[in-house]
Amino acid sequence: MADDVRNVLAALSTIEAPWQPHRLVSVNDYDVKVVKLHGEFVWHSHPDTDELFLVLRGRLTIQLRDRDVVLNPNDVFVVPRGVEHCPKAEEEVQAILFEPQGTVNSGDAGGAMTSALRELSGS
Repeated sequence: MADDVRNVLAALSTIEAPWQPHRLVSVNDYDVKVVKLHGEFVWHSHPDTDELFLVLRGRLTIQLRDRDVVLNPNDVFVVPRGVEHCPKAEEEVQAILFEPQGTVNSGDAGGAMTSALRELSGS
C-alpha cells in the first residue's frame, strides 16, 4: 500500500533538533529510527542490546573506551551490548538506528540528553 511507504530523506527533513530519534518504521520487535546528530552525546551503554548505526550524511565518530570508530556516509557499525560509547559529530550527521523497541537513546546513563522516541509527523 502506498500509505506504508516511508521516505528516509523526507523523514529526516522534518527533524528539527539533534539527538531526538524518530521512528521511521517498526520491524517485528525492532524500531528503525532516523536521527540527526550534532555535537557530543553522553557516555552510555545498552546492557541488553546491540545498537546499529548507519550514517547517511556527514561523519560520525563513535568513541569507545579503547578506540574511536569513524563512520562516513553509507558506513555501518554495531556497538555490542554493554559496550560504553559516546557518539560525536562535529557537523550535522543524518543517520539510521536499528534497535529493539523501548531502547532509550541514553541507555543506562539517563540525564538531560535522554529523549523519548518521537513519531514522525506527516510522513
